[in-house]
Amino acid sequence: MAPRDSGTFRRPPYVKSVVSGPSDPRRAFTLIELLVVIAIIAIMAAILFPVFMRAKEAAKRIACLSNMKQLGMAVMMYTDSHDGYLPMATNFSEPPDSPLRLWTGQVDPYIGNQQLVSCPSQPGRYGETWAERAEMTIGYSGATAYDPNGCVEGERDPRGCEGFTRPANVRLMDRTSEIGLFADTPAGPVSSKYRGYTFSPYNGPDDPVDPRMGAPLCSDRDLVIELNNLPPSQLKPIYARHQKRGDDSGFTNVMFADGHAKGYSAKSINAMSAGAAIIWRFR
Repeated sequence: MAPRDSGTFRRPPYVKSVVSGPSDPRRAFTLIELLVVIAIIAIMAAILFPVFMRAKEAAKRIACLSNMKQLGMAVMMYTDSHDGYLPMATNFSEPPDSPLRLWTGQVDPYIGNQQLVSCPSQPGRYGETWAERAEMTIGYSGATAYDPNGCVEGERDPRGCEGFTRPANVRLMDRTSEIGLFADTPAGPVSSKYRGYTFSPYNGPDDPVDPRMGAPLCSDRDLVIELNNLPPSQLKPIYARHQKRGDDSGFTNVMFADGHAKGYSAKSINAMSAGAAIIWRFR
């Protein structure tokens, strides 16, 4: 019988050491390998960056829609307190230095947070004064404007008219869930003809079937810049700023006379009764 080993372990000759030593240094990346990695990262960033941007803009659009819904609740509270009469986009019976000349001053006691009248996609100024009215990013329908010397409802074409001789009353309206009251509007200085606090329902194309469905001027481009030759009274468009691409595929949020709000593309609004089916010209 062979004698036992004295305790010394001997590695079989076919087992190699797995321990790296000075003779087996770690291999660095080559320049080509580094360039390949950088190229892959750049390609992934190019693919993912637009996705992240669209997601960010979608979140802003949702926040803007939420603001508009809360604004709708404030308007409903105002009408309940005023026998059904809607706030007036402009109250021309008030002097320019009166906060009640603008709809913002009329609903201010009901909104609590002035940020509700601002859209996160294009934050503007809260229009507390007549001088600041152009810098609003959410506009109210000019069909609600009151002007003692304005248009008589139903008697003449209100195109270019800036107000009616009596305030609008929601209790006298039918199909309130289809009547558009608020929408996104372009903002800028008064000197450049911006009027962000309101939009005109009467300055777009007529609907040959139902005059109430005639669409306002609406685009995902800034029409105030494009149509600057028009007088300010006729240049109060809707701005479909959300996810805009310059081809009217961008969206605007619309708040209705029953208090609900929803997003629409400029294309669907411009399609009038064949598309969005919104009653804009309710007077």
